[in-house]
Amino acid sequence: MRALKNGISGDMVGECSGSGPKGARRLHGFALRDSLGLQRVPRWHPSKSLPPVNHPPHQPHPSSHAWLQPGILFAVLAMASLSFSDATSKWVMLSVTPLMVLWFRYAVQAVGTALVLAPMRGWAMWRTHSLRWQLLRGLLMVSCSLLAFYCLQRMPVAEFTATVMLTPLVLTALARFVMKEQVSPLRWLMVVGGLIGAMLVIRPGGQVDSSVGWMALTVVVTYAVFQAVTSHMTRTEDPAVMQLYTGWVGWAVSTVLVFNAWVTPQSVQEWALLLLVGLAATLGQYLLIVAFSKAPASVVSPFLYTGVGFSTLMGWWLFDHIPDALAFTGMGLVVLCGVVAGRIKGSAKA
Repeated sequence: MRALKNGISGDMVGECSGSGPKGARRLHGFALRDSLGLQRVPRWHPSKSLPPVNHPPHQPHPSSHAWLQPGILFAVLAMASLSFSDATSKWVMLSVTPLMVLWFRYAVQAVGTALVLAPMRGWAMWRTHSLRWQLLRGLLMVSCSLLAFYCLQRMPVAEFTATVMLTPLVLTALARFVMKEQVSPLRWLMVVGGLIGAMLVIRPGGQVDSSVGWMALTVVVTYAVFQAVTSHMTRTEDPAVMQLYTGWVGWAVSTVLVFNAWVTPQSVQEWALLLLVGLAATLGQYLLIVAFSKAPASVVSPFLYTGVGFSTLMGWWLFDHIPDALAFTGMGLVVLCGVVAGRIKGSAKA
């Protein structure tokens, strides 16, 4: 086993023993059999023709530098960017309507993505295997964004973010009842725990209007369906093309909605904030795609909950709001259950 620890793979030299052809030496090789361990395999070699023992470079355990993985860094940056977008949206909606914010958010994504892809792909950037799925995904995303903006206008950023973090747990229920996947009792326990945490955040008599809290839960369900559709589409679709279609579908829908509600921003500050909302949201979505391309979902997912911390910080900085004790308890319960459920899923895949 010392040889195994030193990184010797393939055939390993064992002791001389037994009987065999004259002048030959018996070597015990070890063959890796799946994940069950080592199987001892006797091999015969002439005494002067022993196989060389190769010593490949030492490979560190995958988890030994987990904190240094680029995927984790990109995930944390993505959540910081998305939290900044949410907080900025709430700030600018003090003077403009949610429909205006929605229009600018998708205008920046649509135009920005097209400007990046057009020089590299030309008209081929619109190539897709399923236009219907692209349109459905875009409609789900713009619906989710519109509901989210109305929620942000009426509830604190931290509490809203914590509620939206129920999405992975709702996906567990979708996996069981829609996609017929097996879900362990422990993961069901995490789903229930997450829902209890959300109820503590949006409870009647708390800092959040319960009617708006229920709207936030609608955002969670819509976003969970969006994620399920995204997961299905990534088997055949280019993520960059998906981002492009989402931006343009969202921009088209928001243009129709804002047509009779357009109010020209009155100051340079309002223009700048509206553009920042779009830039931060687009950057955050892009960084998420990069994060999941750099590391497994089981590694990246727990770090998405840093968004709760960033949103709490933004809420305190911009609006001087700190969640009360019960809300903090609920937020912590949502995060804990989400992280545990993610680790259970990752372990099952491993």
